[in-house]
Amino acid sequence: MTKQETSEIKKLLTPKNCSITRICGCYVDGEKNKKTELKQAFLALPEEDMFKYFEILRKVLSGSPGRNLLTLEFPLALEMAGMLPESGPDAALSADPETLIPAPAEDAVSQNAHEFLLRLRDSKLKDDDILSEYYDKIIENYDYVGNYLILIVHDVYDVPGKTTDGIEMEDASDEIYEYILSCICPVELSKPGLSYDAEENTFHNRNRDWVVSLPETGFLFPAFQDRSADIHSILYYSKNAEELRPDFVEQLTGCTLPLSADSQKETFQALIEDTLGEDCGLEMVKNIHDKFTELAQEQKEAPEPLVLDKNEVKTILADIGVANDRLSEFDRHYDETAGESASLLMNNVMNTRTFEVKTPDVVVKVNPDRTDLVQTRSIDGRECLVIALDGGVVVNGINVKTSAESRGEADGSLQDTES
Repeated sequence: MTKQETSEIKKLLTPKNCSITRICGCYVDGEKNKKTELKQAFLALPEEDMFKYFEILRKVLSGSPGRNLLTLEFPLALEMAGMLPESGPDAALSADPETLIPAPAEDAVSQNAHEFLLRLRDSKLKDDDILSEYYDKIIENYDYVGNYLILIVHDVYDVPGKTTDGIEMEDASDEIYEYILSCICPVELSKPGLSYDAEENTFHNRNRDWVVSLPETGFLFPAFQDRSADIHSILYYSKNAEELRPDFVEQLTGCTLPLSADSQKETFQALIEDTLGEDCGLEMVKNIHDKFTELAQEQKEAPEPLVLDKNEVKTILADIGVANDRLSEFDRHYDETAGESASLLMNNVMNTRTFEVKTPDVVVKVNPDRTDLVQTRSIDGRECLVIALDGGVVVNGINVKTSAESRGEADGSLQDTES
């Protein structure tokens, strides 16, 4: 999902636009016991409670695509396992996924993850057995020390039509988007402190109570893509981009998570080092950075981050002049470090807003548009980093004179004396 698509759904989580039909939840203690459950029509909540729930639910749609907001596709085999074509089970393997219909199931346990989520959505959260099974799935697979609250809402969005220039037409809807939005929120004791008692006009120790925090993880199903429901995808949220909980996601949804943002960066760096070998010098890395900066400018207005597969990364290396003998080993290095079918987000593997040169004792940050100012040179038998000092030098906030400026002033003073 793009930022625009998540923003469109996020706008529904406001008092003015709210169409949520039902909210349900389950409070779980640190021993994985269900302490209490809630289930009611969302619009029947007190207004002050609705605002708090809006804040929690909106957080699930907040973040950076490709980092802590991930659009995951269900494996086709998983969808086929729980769906049957109208012509019968013998045609399942050759059927078009768009023509598949839900296969009957005796109970929720026998359903696969994708089918279960469809049934959960279609139940409109009114089936207690399916809800209980959903809570059990989370409790069994969610690894968390402490109390937490599972929340889930059901909504039906009457998607307004749009003119060719992007203006919404409220009375021209031809699309219904029915979805569930769920999250898991830690429940923690409030911090100790002093409070003021207005009746007694005094201060005393504040009573500590259990407070629901913003969600650690959550999802939107089905995904909202091209302003329509995409039952083949799910939008997954994780507060911590480096703790995506892949085992939990696979058990709950059947989807496989990509590498985390930092892992993608480390993988790309290892790939470049392994592929280039002795050719991995400053000039080559500058060329890679400049190429990515060029791509970032081209994709500046694109709705989604640029995704690079193996062939696209190889093309970039060929474009900057990597030798053919190095490229011949690229495929093997890519499969070993990233995985044959892995994709990398450009924003995760390269920061085009800065250019950094680091040694054990020195860190130099350069304007990404002026990487030409940095070179390596052998001086007196030592490999040195050479930086052109154009436009003045400031050290710890103090303007300092360069040797060239000092010589210029000295030459000027000498000419004045001779004259």
